[in-house]
Amino acid sequence: MKPASPPTLLPRFLARLQILGPGLLVTAAFIGPGTVTTATTAGAKFGYALTWVVVFAIVATLVLQEMAVRLGLVARLGLGDAIRIVLRRPGTRWSAVVLIFTAIVFGNAAYQAGNLTGARLGMEAITGWSLSWPGPTVHNSPEMAPDASINLWPLVLGAIAFGVLWRGRYVLVERTLIALVVVMSGVFVVTAVLVQPDWYAIGAALVRPRVPDGAWLTVMALVGTTIVPYNLFLHASVAQEKWPATLPVSDSLPLARMDSLVSISIGGLVTMSILVTAASVLYGFAGELSGASMAQQLEPALGSTGARLLFAVGLTAAGLTSAITAPLAAAYAACGLLGWRRDLRSSRFRSVSMMVLFSGLVVAVFLTKSPAQAIVVAQIAGGIVLPLIAVFLLIVVNHTGLMRTYRNRWIGNVLGIAVIVLTCALGWIAIMKGIGAIK
Repeated sequence: MKPASPPTLLPRFLARLQILGPGLLVTAAFIGPGTVTTATTAGAKFGYALTWVVVFAIVATLVLQEMAVRLGLVARLGLGDAIRIVLRRPGTRWSAVVLIFTAIVFGNAAYQAGNLTGARLGMEAITGWSLSWPGPTVHNSPEMAPDASINLWPLVLGAIAFGVLWRGRYVLVERTLIALVVVMSGVFVVTAVLVQPDWYAIGAALVRPRVPDGAWLTVMALVGTTIVPYNLFLHASVAQEKWPATLPVSDSLPLARMDSLVSISIGGLVTMSILVTAASVLYGFAGELSGASMAQQLEPALGSTGARLLFAVGLTAAGLTSAITAPLAAAYAACGLLGWRRDLRSSRFRSVSMMVLFSGLVVAVFLTKSPAQAIVVAQIAGGIVLPLIAVFLLIVVNHTGLMRTYRNRWIGNVLGIAVIVLTCALGWIAIMKGIGAIK
């Protein structure tokens, strides 16, 4: 008898890394320009006061993404497919489909504008070129004309995203961009230690949560940039590719949960590090945040030139990664909701992804004033859409016909309802504060 070959001797940590996959994609999707800009804004304006929001958002993300990945592995369905199947009455089903489709497509278009704008800030910092084209004046009176100039960087970046999406072969490019984001993330974590933050103030903010005056919209933006609604559709779909149906759920689900826990926790650590470094280095910054001013956070670790270069490369990579992921997720959601084939090269899949790409591109091209503020606004929009998607997710994972013995237990429902109620409350207060209805 031929002796058995010895097992492959891999370091234990490398063997464990092999389980990582969909969770890292989710993390790369939310660690984009929105997270970098929003967390920087939170630290620069409010110091350490909003660190508790990051902790809440990461816990909520873990709760909701676990439900999404469990749906994908047990029912072998995307979230859009499951919603269409569970809602049996035609009127209810199509009302929900139209509502969710509109929220996802328009919400992702807002995210896409933020992604391309963030990548633009990175390219401007790398090259020193603004690449803006002056627009026409109105009635030959420059002082009466709106800012109609056109920024050309989003066109360049959008063309790259278009090429990747149209070919349907984005894995190599995506991995390269994720690697760049990981490098920047590692530097943020190291810098968060090197700047010697006030650990007592951070602990106090975590133990006694509060919202400073004028911070409600920033709170909602932090929630929206972390608990990304389209990631729920994306996670349920890509988990099926990582762990095929031939693998028993009892084996694949623990691996998927570990993947989510490790990956999303890394994302939370990065977001917290960005906020902490901004609070330590930029607190009290009164000007308009730009790529150059945000890069100052990294100077304690890299010096002025190194900080600017690495931050710019990372921000560009983060923007491009998310600019590819957002249209994909919108297409997965739309195809599932409408019962279309989820094939990256199908005409319907491409039509949705291109619609999201181009709508975001139009906004990014003409957005020449306050780009950082526009990115934060996109995250606020995501936070407002979130409770709607979370409600449908909770309905689906409680459906016995789909989930069988893996449907939600009482603890999952309690946590899910708590997330929905808290995000609704935060969104309502942020909107009322924004329009001046309450003080």
